[in-house]
Amino acid sequence: MIDRRVLSKAYFTKEKIAQHHIESFNEFIDRGLQKVIDEHRIIETDIPETYVELGKIYVKKPTVVEADGLEAPIYPRDARLRNLTYKSFLYLEMAIFQDGTEVDRRVEKIGELPIMVKSKMCNLYGLSDEELVEKGEDPTDPGGYFIVNGSERVLMTLEDLAPNKIFVEYEERYGDKIEVAKVFSQRRGYRALVVVERNKNSILEVSFPSVNRINYVTLVRALGLEYDQDIVESVSDDPEIVKFMLENLEEAEVETTEEAIDEIGKKVAAGQAREYRRKRALYVLDKYLLPHLGDGEEDRIAKAHFLGRMAEACFELALGRRGEDDKDHYANKRLKLAGDLMEDLFRVAFSRLARDIKYQLERASTRHRELSISTAIRSDVLTERIIHPLATGNWVGGRTGVSQLLDATDYVSVLSHLRRVISPLSRSQPHFEARDLHATQWGRICPSETPEGPNCGLVKNLAQTVELSIGLEEKEVENIRRELLNLGMVPIRGDGIGWRI
Repeated sequence: MIDRRVLSKAYFTKEKIAQHHIESFNEFIDRGLQKVIDEHRIIETDIPETYVELGKIYVKKPTVVEADGLEAPIYPRDARLRNLTYKSFLYLEMAIFQDGTEVDRRVEKIGELPIMVKSKMCNLYGLSDEELVEKGEDPTDPGGYFIVNGSERVLMTLEDLAPNKIFVEYEERYGDKIEVAKVFSQRRGYRALVVVERNKNSILEVSFPSVNRINYVTLVRALGLEYDQDIVESVSDDPEIVKFMLENLEEAEVETTEEAIDEIGKKVAAGQAREYRRKRALYVLDKYLLPHLGDGEEDRIAKAHFLGRMAEACFELALGRRGEDDKDHYANKRLKLAGDLMEDLFRVAFSRLARDIKYQLERASTRHRELSISTAIRSDVLTERIIHPLATGNWVGGRTGVSQLLDATDYVSVLSHLRRVISPLSRSQPHFEARDLHATQWGRICPSETPEGPNCGLVKNLAQTVELSIGLEEKEVENIRRELLNLGMVPIRGDGIGWRI
């Protein structure tokens, strides 16, 4: 007989209770911050042959600048008692280039970042119980929260549908039941809904941001699959599905890639000159259609094959070979932890700082002043846009209640709050199936801890022995690609995004 008390003690200790938040924040410090900087790489300006190159970002341990100008380490207790924010300074290596020559390079302070209690950047990290007591801290405090203006605030774990995964379902349209394949394509914080639907005439239509219900064949031809055989093979070689595809090809509006691009241009830039229409159409295809596959010209064929997989899913549903996808199945869910939420916040805040640096440099150039990094950076631009959402709970993307005041009624309420999971669904709608206990929540979500009233089933708590997995590292992805090659798979394009037999 298994002694469950041993298992329970192994999971439900002060080190494990908020470990998911702490590990996620540590990952944000180690890789998330630099990832956002690398996405920008350079800040372009309107000054001829002038740009700013971005390098490595550094985070210091939390400090406070006293009234006499001295900088001293700060501990969570001090922040609570003095109504301060427990934060540290961010430093970024930057260089200004003019006419190909480096003018100014330095590591400059760009703002302040709130630090999670008990994370690797916290001043309490690695202290023994006796040392924690000396610093005025409770040794049983699990950490995993922030201190903003003296208040303890915890970031909620957000539950959402898995991005970049195809879901098929039936929808009602004018009294007819149609088959729909959807994917929430997500890259660098941008999320685009792409929908492939089979209408009552068996014709496929695609919708994505900026384009509403465009003919499927027109879209894949614009992406580079010009010949009928290539289009059919990108979907399936099954005779029944091929028959459906031949019906689509007969109804095709265009015959060539150029005609298809022009047709999309008429939708996204109606009334404009032909050259501008073409340029705008290609921009929309690269940036808004399936952004998780990339945003370059070389990614278009992979996007066409992904749309083919969505079309095949629609036809399989119509032929009864597969059922609708269960959106409440936990394999179709993903959890956003503190580190992911902070990365989203930092990405938006840094974009605003980059625009401000560009403006400050252009203003200095207009006034014929020497361009300098130190005068171009206003650190409060970044700091304000990070601390304000943490203090109010109003997150980027229009979400509210993401940051909440830690419920410190007693020790158990603290533990409960740190392990809470919230759903983005509206509280005012019934959503009976979403509120129900699902079989796949066994061992992952507590079956009994949920509030009564409108939040019932939408606000949940992690189970006692839950383990949260994280996404794959680039090295592991490379190993998978190597295995696919060994199995005889052929990459659709050079870097291995998209495969076929």
